[in-house]
Amino acid sequence: QVQLVESGGGSVQPGGSLRLSCAASGLTLDYYAISWFRQAPGKEREGVSCVSREDGTTYYADSVKGRFTISRDNAEHTVHLQMNNLKPEDTAVYYCAADLRCTVVGDYFHTGYVNWGQGTRVTVSS
Repeated sequence: QVQLVESGGGSVQPGGSLRLSCAASGLTLDYYAISWFRQAPGKEREGVSCVSREDGTTYYADSVKGRFTISRDNAEHTVHLQMNNLKPEDTAVYYCAADLRCTVVGDYFHTGYVNWGQGTRVTVSS
């Protein structure tokens, strides 16, 4: 059974940093485009970032550009999301998803992934 597991969330003050990790069982992340999504209370899930499988091209939502960095650790078969200069509006549960490719149109991130995990909670508050 394919399962993605997110970790690394926590509570930080505005301006702080966190590093999220996405690991998998049942598949090797190296062979997939990996996206990060987030869902804030009362809001729909939204795409944050994606890294392609072919050449490592990265995509970011406008709201996180310059603050978040997605990267692969192929040795550990994980994908990280480094989040710097966090803002209260970044508060959400963060999820990762696997697809054959990144499909991003403007700020819209499409995914066909349905086997969502528990996510990891990020809280940014003073």
